Amino acid sequence: MNKLVLISLLIVAQGCAQKTYLGKLDELGKFPSKLKEVSGMEITKDGEIWVIEDSGNKDKIYRVAKDGDIKESLKIDHAKNKDWEDLTMDNDGNLYIGDFGNNDNEREDLVIYKIPEDEMDKKEPNADKIEFKYPQQNDFPPQKDSLYFDTEGFFHLNDHLYIFTKNRTRPYSGKTLIYRVPDEEGAYEAEFLGSLFLCADQDHCSVTSADIAPDGKTIALLSYGFVFLLSDFQAPDFTKSSIKIIDLNTDTQIESVCFLGNGTLLIADEQNKYGGRKLYEFILD
Repeated sequence: MNKLVLISLLIVAQGCAQKTYLGKLDELGKFPSKLKEVSGMEITKDGEIWVIEDSGNKDKIYRVAKDGDIKESLKIDHAKNKDWEDLTMDNDGNLYIGDFGNNDNEREDLVIYKIPEDEMDKKEPNADKIEFKYPQQNDFPPQKDSLYFDTEGFFHLNDHLYIFTKNRTRPYSGKTLIYRVPDEEGAYEAEFLGSLFLCADQDHCSVTSADIAPDGKTIALLSYGFVFLLSDFQAPDFTKSSIKIIDLNTDTQIESVCFLGNGTLLIADEQNKYGGRKLYEFILD
């Protein structure tokens, strides 16, 4: 089990000093070379691990083993990988692909693909479309101090999909905006739920993936090198959450997180000059 060691006081946020803890990733395996850019990951109730890649890659989902080997791939019908960034699943086994990567904050075609559970045993599962827009965004792209509308993290809870945006503001504000949309096919204006200040370091504090524990008591927001654990919230308001910050002590581009039970995270990184393309386990203390 990883032992979290208190190392420093990092920032002051929402009136409270936030402590940063040091963690260590346990390597489980390495993805094959064809999966260089794993951007999202989810685990089914049966323990199957599914992953996706982001822009420039195929319109496929991949089932992988815990050592990273590919066991199966499925091409998704009626779904185009413009910039797939995260995966989540509901309690009925429906899988959701977040095609909401928006590096330049200029997209007007944001969509979440819903793959019904009964489609998952087909060679080319059909996907429903949940289209949405952010009510706060009026310009495409907005000014540099309003670049809040890239997204790489979401999860499912109580008939809704909760979206945490990736901050690209300059000067950097350290906030993620929180939205939700219904989990049914349609076109929606996302409901704005507020913002959450994570930390002030632009290299480590922008959300790259998100998940919620099976018991609904802990949210994991992944960033480059850090994971933020949110607790003591009452959904749908996450703005007053208690936040524990864990430094994962890595320079690789970690892009995917999901819960394996309530006390363990699976984390994946993309390949970059520091290494990566690996699957890790992190046990919460």
